[in-house]
Amino acid sequence: MLSSLVNAFKVPELRNKILFTLAILALYRLGAYLPVPGIPFHAFATAFMEQNSQNAGGVSMTMLDLLTGGALSNFSVFSLGIMPYITASIIMQLMQGVIPAVGRWAKEGETGRRKITQITRYLTLVLGLINAIGYLLLFQSPQYGIQFSEEVPHALTSIVIVFTLVTGTAVIMWMGELITQRGVGNGMSLIIFISIVSRVPGAIASSINLTDNFGFGVAVTLLILIVVLACIPAIIFIERAQRRIPVNYAKRVQGRRMMGGQNTYIPLKVNAAGVIPIIFASCLIYFPAQLAALFNVGWLKGFADAVSTGWLNWILTLGLIVFFAYFYTSMVFNPEDTSDNIRKQGGFIPGIRPGKNTTEYIKNVLKRITLPGGLFIGAIAVVPSILFYFTGNQLIQAFGGTSILIMIGVALDTMTKVESQLKMHNYEGFFK
Repeated sequence: MLSSLVNAFKVPELRNKILFTLAILALYRLGAYLPVPGIPFHAFATAFMEQNSQNAGGVSMTMLDLLTGGALSNFSVFSLGIMPYITASIIMQLMQGVIPAVGRWAKEGETGRRKITQITRYLTLVLGLINAIGYLLLFQSPQYGIQFSEEVPHALTSIVIVFTLVTGTAVIMWMGELITQRGVGNGMSLIIFISIVSRVPGAIASSINLTDNFGFGVAVTLLILIVVLACIPAIIFIERAQRRIPVNYAKRVQGRRMMGGQNTYIPLKVNAAGVIPIIFASCLIYFPAQLAALFNVGWLKGFADAVSTGWLNWILTLGLIVFFAYFYTSMVFNPEDTSDNIRKQGGFIPGIRPGKNTTEYIKNVLKRITLPGGLFIGAIAVVPSILFYFTGNQLIQAFGGTSILIMIGVALDTMTKVESQLKMHNYEGFFK
């Protein structure tokens, strides 16, 4: 591992990409501590902490704060985080199966993807505007009671705050795309990764001081960390697990050359969707909390609280993760195209006829392996939520199933991309 990291910095191109990625992430963390103009920083931070610690419904806001890396509790320029962009991405992916025109764009290659990306950006700004207005109304309500300075007109202060928050969302979106294009890994995933990791030290301190007994707090914290470390190998095993479908190619003569005659396989990952189902499910689960912040309606707040914690949250989280595991796998892997390519190259799956039978066989295999993969990551996400519900230990939430799956999934994806760059320059990668 260490030698691979050293080798990564020996390759000038890869070293520049890594340093560029780290610089963008550092800039993102800086923005998480820059409060928007007109906000009484200390008064707001105190009100946010007291309100969400005393109110059971504060779980949703606490989780949103975790996904923004503490930017929301600081009411910083990056308070909205990456959530509006991810929500917009979910909407556009769903629209591909609902609106024929969007579905055609997805199949048009680079031109179609550019159209979808552009619409996703505009939709992100719209959602960011809605969220910004909602947070402004929520934090001015009696629930938080934040008062702005009387030296500046109230309307002007509100406009500046909303404009700053929406601009922050646009900047985060731009940062994520820069990392994806010029850095290493997926920019949006890395931003969520660094947001979660940044909250871990504070969560460890909170876990130790959860009770008056310092020794007991240290013991509980160590136990949680040991359990998390023990779960990491199992998570990595599932993330890397594959179902290999054998493919044989018949020998054929092309000119004076003998072609084919080799055996290979189709690697189908047990969790082909990676960390995407977790991120998508989290966004949808906490979207009602964002709506409740906007409309400030009693029944909507009650619904947001119900789906943000408790048994309804656990059932919805598990169901949405399994759903998005199937949905995203169907988006990234097309059995019909795979079957057609095998047939054109003179290949076949032993015991399966080429064409329609091969397509159906691949689809059935995907269905069988996606279900246990989705249930596994769903269980890893839900069980810590149940433990946090009964213990209130912040470390379980920070290092909980959703967080740890996102961190491991993003880390593996980034390491895989760095490894591909290393192997291009004849260096050994991270994975054996």
